[in-house]
Amino acid sequence: MLIKIGYDIALNLPFPTAVVFVLRVHPTRAGDLLKAEGFRTEPPLPVEEYFDRFGNHCGRVNPPAGIIRFLNDAVIRDSGEPDTFAPGAAQLDVQQMPVETLNFIIPSRYCEVDSELLEFAWETFGTTPLGWSRVQAICDFVHNHLRFDYLQARATRTALDSFRERVGVCRDYTHLAITLCRCMNIPARYVTGYLGDIGVPPVPDPMDFSAWFEVYLGERWYTFDARHNRRRIGRIPIGRGLDAGDVPITMVFARHSLVDFRVITEETGPGEARSSVF
Repeated sequence: MLIKIGYDIALNLPFPTAVVFVLRVHPTRAGDLLKAEGFRTEPPLPVEEYFDRFGNHCGRVNPPAGIIRFLNDAVIRDSGEPDTFAPGAAQLDVQQMPVETLNFIIPSRYCEVDSELLEFAWETFGTTPLGWSRVQAICDFVHNHLRFDYLQARATRTALDSFRERVGVCRDYTHLAITLCRCMNIPARYVTGYLGDIGVPPVPDPMDFSAWFEVYLGERWYTFDARHNRRRIGRIPIGRGLDAGDVPITMVFARHSLVDFRVITEETGPGEARSSVF
């Protein structure tokens, strides 16, 4: 399967400032690109590229005052298979976990493991079977507990806020599910990326980047999605981290406003592999 991906993001900057971004396909999937991403800025600016501690492909630009656009277009190969289903995947004791997974069972900015959620998690999920079934029970709970509402998106909402307010967007579903997993000593990490309406009925909402999470069971990471709560096709990761704070699509170090935000991710054919998205 071939998937066309890209975006057109425009910011209005009243003053010259730095913009840090995580907008490139994650290096673990870069080998699936049919050609290099058509990443560019308007106006054209020097881009300082780097990789952060999670291996995300990041960048920094220093635009002048005015409108700065981030554009990209690419076509990427995908297996066309839904997310892996492994009901036998085992949960490891903390003593057995690889040390590189230990950061993903502790509290982070948006995931307050050391809160009332800890007691709630053990009361609610402590008798569920270990491993895959426990993670699925957490996804079922979060999916039913929260109401999805774009109009109530809030960048400062934490997992505990979502739990209490019972509303949110995909990042809130993800933060709450991650937190409950960590409360149960299951390593869980945040993922942001492309997820189009492939293999499912299209929704009328504007296309956006999506958030889901991965848990470490057995000897590998597995994908879960508390918002959709079903196996999906065509996830293309951009960034991974402890929570959304580690994978800012754009981080602007001054007052600014969003002028335009368009994302595309859709199945395509070989004949469109070289066409521009925007």
